[in-house]
Amino acid sequence: MEFEFVKVEVLLPEDYIEEIRNQLNDLGMLTVGNYDHVVSYSTVKGYWRPLKAAIPFKGEKGEISFGTECKMEFKCAKGDIEEVKALIKNIHPYEEPVIHIIPLLS
Repeated sequence: MEFEFVKVEVLLPEDYIEEIRNQLNDLGMLTVGNYDHVVSYSTVKGYWRPLKAAIPFKGEKGEISFGTECKMEFKCAKGDIEEVKALIKNIHPYEEPVIHIIPLLS
């Protein structure tokens, strides 16, 4: 099934949402109809354990960590996925950002 748009979900510290939002908007990625800066986020809780080779933003190697972060969500064109991912990875503080790309059928 063909699709034109995707939903992007990014897990990140709240302090980074505004910078990522502004830069995505500057590229025209967050415009829906007559609105721009169209993004939402929610607070989520998660677990992670940095392994031996990790350079953790938070937590200690080998120890399971728990914390609060945000899930930022927005819609973008399928053809913009690689540019969006590169921008997010350039700003995001995590060594391995969690970025989900979900095809939108409508």
